[in-house]
Amino acid sequence: MPNIIEITNFEAPELDVYARLSEVQLLRYYEPKCGLFITESAKVIGRALDAGYEPISFLAERKQIDGEAGEVIARCGEIPVYTANFEVLTKLTGYNLTRGALCVMRRKEMPDVRKICEGARRIAILENVVNPTNVGAIFRSAAALNMDAVLLTSACSDPLYRRAARVSMGTVFQVPWTWIGGRGCEWSGQGMELLHEMGFKTAAMALCDNSLNIDAPELMAEEKLAIVLGTEGEGLMPKTIESCDYTVRIPMSHGVDSLNVAAASAVAFWQLGQRK
Repeated sequence: MPNIIEITNFEAPELDVYARLSEVQLLRYYEPKCGLFITESAKVIGRALDAGYEPISFLAERKQIDGEAGEVIARCGEIPVYTANFEVLTKLTGYNLTRGALCVMRRKEMPDVRKICEGARRIAILENVVNPTNVGAIFRSAAALNMDAVLLTSACSDPLYRRAARVSMGTVFQVPWTWIGGRGCEWSGQGMELLHEMGFKTAAMALCDNSLNIDAPELMAEEKLAIVLGTEGEGLMPKTIESCDYTVRIPMSHGVDSLNVAAASAVAFWQLGQRK
């Protein structure tokens, strides 16, 4: 049975994780061990539980405990479930809860790049994609459109940040992912070498004069392909483009020069993720 606790004191220290700690502070909560993150909505929480993440506590709108969030709460044994009505929770957290439930969970150790890519044929690499909404949308496309794994460079937004996980509809817990190059490290040198060692050809999504169209036969014929997507606005670093085996563009019409990185990822994953 869940341990239902009515919120009577906004300053209670056990509510700090929901009301007063930033996502960076949660990330470093147990440093040097793995920290915490917050999941939002019953569907996302359920997918995190399916992936083996450990729940610590819930913050749930009162009516949701016997409603949409009830099933995931029931899966979590006797952990604390802090509750109040919607208006109180909004005042506490500073934002409207999506579908009335949050869950604090413990992070896992990040896996090695080689382990993530073992057996993979199509992977996505995100270079310095800083907007969590874009990261979440890219993960959702990756899950739906045949990507076997996602690798992120150090400056990317964390896929487990609340907004990224929510926008992804929980697919950040379904698609294998990890960091490439290490946090705060250059990736395009040793990272590219590692990808080539694992047998991947790399395709930079970039607007260059010598770019191949996305449906080029040589791209479709590659057994193992890594699709490299760059940051919002500036795109990929010149060094990254130079290091890739292919430069690829999506043909545009009506004078449009490019797509948002999340939209471009969906097109690229659909075309390049097709299996023989």
